[in-house]
Parts: sequence; C-alpha cells; structure tokens
Amino acid sequence: MILEQIHPEVLALAQESDSILQDIFKKVDEVCLTNSNRILSAFIDNSVSYSDFSDINGYGNYDEGRDKIERIFATVLGCEDALVRPQIMSGTNALYLTLSALLKHGDTMISLSGAPYDSLQEMIGLSGTSTQSLKANGVSYEQIELINDDFDDETIIERLKQQNVKLVEIQRSRGYSHRKSLSISKIERIISKIREVNKEVIIMVDNCYGELVETLEPGHVGADVVVGSLMKNLGGGIAPTGGYVAGNQDLIHMVAERLTAPGIGKNLGANFNLNNTFFKGLFMAPNAVKNALKTAIFTSYMLEKLGYSNVSPRYDEPRTDIIQTLELGSKENLVSFTQGIQQTSPIDSFVRVLPAPMPGYPFDEVMAAGSFTQGSTIELSADAPVIEPYTCYMQGGLTFEYGKLSILLALSNMKRKLD
Repeated sequence: MILEQIHPEVLALAQESDSILQDIFKKVDEVCLTNSNRILSAFIDNSVSYSDFSDINGYGNYDEGRDKIERIFATVLGCEDALVRPQIMSGTNALYLTLSALLKHGDTMISLSGAPYDSLQEMIGLSGTSTQSLKANGVSYEQIELINDDFDDETIIERLKQQNVKLVEIQRSRGYSHRKSLSISKIERIISKIREVNKEVIIMVDNCYGELVETLEPGHVGADVVVGSLMKNLGGGIAPTGGYVAGNQDLIHMVAERLTAPGIGKNLGANFNLNNTFFKGLFMAPNAVKNALKTAIFTSYMLEKLGYSNVSPRYDEPRTDIIQTLELGSKENLVSFTQGIQQTSPIDSFVRVLPAPMPGYPFDEVMAAGSFTQGSTIELSADAPVIEPYTCYMQGGLTFEYGKLSILLALSNMKRKLD
C-alpha cells in the first residue's frame, strides 16, 4: 500500500497542510463552480440529448451532436464559433492548422510572448528543414520578448502601428520555460492596447494548459482565435484524442476549409462515436482542472516547506495554467521524484524511470507518465531535461487524492535518498 511507504516527516507535513491550504482550495472550488455553471448552462441551452451520441461515420453529414459540441465549446470559450474534431491530433497540430489557414505567402506573424514551445520551432521554420514550415511557405516571423513576465507594451504597440502584421500570437502558458504564465488580465490589457492602434491584426491565443483555470477565457477578453488540445484541460481526462479552434466565425470557416477542403468547411468530418466522450470530457473538465490545480498547489507547498524555494508558482500565488515547475537541485532528486510519480501511476507503474535520450531533445530526459490516454497532460505527469538546475515540469492530476498519493511517494523517495 502506498501510504505505508510514505516517509513520516513527509506525512506529518502533509497533514499540517490541510488547514493551511484550506482557504486557497476554497478559491479553486469557487472558480470550478463558476465554470461548471457556464458549461452546464451551455448544455441545457443547446438541448443536448441522448441521440446526439449516435455513431455517425463516413462523411459525417448532418451530425447534430457534433454541431452541438462545437456550439458549446464556442460558448465556453467566449467565441462566435468553434471547430472541435478528432482529426486534430494534438495542440501542436491545432496550432499549425490554424496558422497555416490564416497566414499566406508574404504575411507576417509576431509572437508577443517570446520564443514559443520547442515543438513549434520547426513548424514555424526557426529550426529544421521542413518544406511545410511557415517560413518555407513565405510567412515572415518576428518575436517580441516578455519583460519581467509581462508584455512589452511599448514595443508591441509601436510595431503594430505600422499596419503590416497579419497575426499576433500569444502563448498563455509558460510551457517548458522559466517565465511565468500569462494571466487573462494581462492578455486583456494587451488586446485592448492593440485594438487602439490596429483594428485588423488577428489576435491568436495558444490556450493550452490554461482552460478553466480562471473564470474567463481569452475569447471573453477580445482574442480572435483560441487554440488548444482535448488531451489537456477541456478533455477532462475522458476525451481520447482531439483538439479545438474557437474564434470569430469567418476565421473558423477558413480553418475548417484548411482541415477539410474549400467549399466543405465544417459540414464534413465524422466523429467516429466520440461525441459521447467529447460531451462528457467537457462536462467533467472543470472538476479535472480543479484537481490538477490542487495537486500542483499541494506539491508547491510541500517542496517549499522541505526547503526547495525555487518552485513556480509558489503555493499561495495566483495561477493561470496547470503547470508547476520544481527546481530539485540535483540529478538524484530529479530521478527519485519522477520515479515516484511513475510508481504511483495507474498505468505502467512497473516502469522504472531513468535518464535517456529522446528524439527532438538536446539532453537526456526523465519522463513519468502513466496515463489512460497516451500523451494526456490533464492526467498527472512530470518530465525534465537532466541538466542543472534540474527543474521538473509537472502538470495534471484527475483527482486530488490520487495526485496527493503520487506526490507523497515522490517526496518520500527524495527524502530517503537524503537520509
């Protein structure tokens, strides 16, 4: 049994946390209630029925269930329209689909949040030799760095006054970098300032890891396009695949035509008996996000109290995504921690995590992920490059109780190494 393997000092600290984290957890619960209200209301307003779960294959003509899913997603994300499909395989796929639909030869895009995820570097054309990258197809790319984890308003506004930029992209989450994630209030501020000087530029937000963490989404504060994966927050740990693009109706039409074909757009595309899991995943998503946040807050608190001061966000800081970074100080700690996460995974618990090379990464990596859906990051996972300062990136946790057990064993592994 897992609880019998927990180091006494770790267990005592966890018991002390119950009262200290109570008020913080209450705020997380309140956000969950607000978002649950919006989602449940959208289900009721769209008259979701059991017949909407019907298996429609082939072309997928006249799939009312699919259409209702997309209307509900649009409402939840504060947008006019949405494209929610199993044919969108990942967040990276959703981003590439959107950018390649909206940007043509001669257009310029700017990242307003510095360098994007590593996985997007080749897609844009910053690395690699792909003939399908944006740069290879004549799209110009620029980026403006953040200043103290916030937008460089002055530089952004001066650049956009030139009126020769087609699209700006904002990566809400920190991803696998050391900068902080961008809150909805910061995104709202910069969108408002952009619109004062440029009415035409498309404002796109990569919403991965951030959905339902706050009570508003980027679409509610003026974003034209919002993009994400169903294997993260909005899939609720139930959707087995898929991604979404939500936004202004004319832009979603362009993205849909890129996914299917001109003249077809959203009218075709079978969901292959996945409507039920998409509905159910979204329905459960606020609770899944709530539990992932509580797991992250608990982890941050425990590490801070054990003397690891470089954790971000700190346990009592506001959050805008589910990612938690943990600077563990040594290779031994990093390996022990990820091994503990893997040991307490419901799937592949017998796998022993060890540093190893991974395709696309310049350093050896450790990765703990025992999920029901391969690649699902709303389920608890942790990974890191095995280099100083040995920072681990953790996210997910379908229930706080399961997440707590995993963290307790991971920290006990570290504690016993030190003892």
